[in-house]
Amino acid sequence: MSRKVFALTCLMLALAGCADSTPTVVAGHAVSMLYDPGRVGGLPVSEGPSGPRGDLPPVTPRVAGSDGGEIDRLSLLAIDDVEEFWTQHYAQSLRGTFKPVSALVSYASTDPNTPQVCGADVYQLPNAMYCRRMDTMAWDRAKFMPTARKYFGDMAINGTLAHEYGHALQNMADIVSPLTRTLVREQQADCFAGVYLQWVASGGSSRNRLSTGDGLNHVLAGLIVIRDPVSTFDNPISISDEHGTALDRIGAFQTGFDGGAEMCAEIDMGEIRKRRGNLPRSLFDSENPQSDITLDEPVLATLMEQLGQIFNPANPPSLSTSAARCANGRQPDPVAYCPESNTVIVDLPELQAMSAPSDQSTLALPQGDNTGLSAVTSRYALGVERERGVRLDSASAALRTACLTGVAQRRMAEPMTLPSGGDGLMLAGGDLDEAVTGLLMNGVVASDVNADTVPAGFTRILAFRSGLHGDIDGCFGRFP
Repeated sequence: MSRKVFALTCLMLALAGCADSTPTVVAGHAVSMLYDPGRVGGLPVSEGPSGPRGDLPPVTPRVAGSDGGEIDRLSLLAIDDVEEFWTQHYAQSLRGTFKPVSALVSYASTDPNTPQVCGADVYQLPNAMYCRRMDTMAWDRAKFMPTARKYFGDMAINGTLAHEYGHALQNMADIVSPLTRTLVREQQADCFAGVYLQWVASGGSSRNRLSTGDGLNHVLAGLIVIRDPVSTFDNPISISDEHGTALDRIGAFQTGFDGGAEMCAEIDMGEIRKRRGNLPRSLFDSENPQSDITLDEPVLATLMEQLGQIFNPANPPSLSTSAARCANGRQPDPVAYCPESNTVIVDLPELQAMSAPSDQSTLALPQGDNTGLSAVTSRYALGVERERGVRLDSASAALRTACLTGVAQRRMAEPMTLPSGGDGLMLAGGDLDEAVTGLLMNGVVASDVNADTVPAGFTRILAFRSGLHGDIDGCFGRFP
């Protein structure tokens, strides 16, 4: 069963009817423009092609080491676009003077004879990077960029190089020092990438276009898994994992997309802590992640008991792993909520497949047990909403469900003793990443009772985040 998105462009045509191939229109509203399912960062949600507007130009001698192929042509197009944006807008927001990076280098990480880049060996280093000491931008055309493009689309190249250009901007504007933590540097660079891509999405670029629906979703997904080797003052290329969690990185990107470059320059550890709010530090500990567990019937029974304690409904939803469909014919994909029987139904083999740990060394999105746990939690949340007497089939319901799931996930990040005497499931480092990438790529957690979701992963994640930092009543107030 495919997951549909609310056909926002057909809202005004609902009475007249849309074409048979158009998803069913469900009316809904949000109380804030920030959570408006029809807008992203002030722009209308749009679908359509993302990537170059026309033919790719040839690679100029400006790119050292190039083979003249398509990846280098896409990369040069992206660099030209990023530089045009900052040439026009740098002085409006940042100190100093904008100056294009001195050198661009393309290399093949698969070639043992590839020349050094930035004074370091890049054989078997599939990545993209900015080398401060040599003011050089470099990318691997053989493995890294093609893989990023394959999984996240042409605009993943723009997103990657816009992030790298963010590191160059830090030095131009003198907003970092040798003592600046890597996490701050990376969050600022993600933010600067968001500023540039908002310009593309708004139609400002003559070279590229970006839809604010699926196109932006894929760029955000790429942002989560594409991590550059960090060039430090002492080491021209060093590998670091201190880029932040998926929630951190998308939050920084959204700061730039929504607020502009001034806000990127203000990111420091204080701002990052404020964005993380009162969430337990264990959720941001990528060095000590909790081991994934297999989602079987006993684990799901524990989750249902735990959710009963968190939400305290008068009539808790029941769980079924044997029901093939709801009374109205709705099938689990891999989960569903049946309001007529107040039951969460689960296709257990499919849920286990959704929750199988991914190999992130291959640029796979973070996936694991909390991918499935958060999906089941979202269907339980619909039972809580049913008890409140609110509508379950709307865009507002989809975002409310994501918000309530965030509330539950926050509570599950701390020890909990269940009424039965056992311990509740406890989230740890990396688990939120699994929920966030699910929100981006399949939208289960931010879907209504009909499994329809809002088109922008940007907005789905904002709703989920509002629950992480809020409470149950806040979700019902924000998404009536």
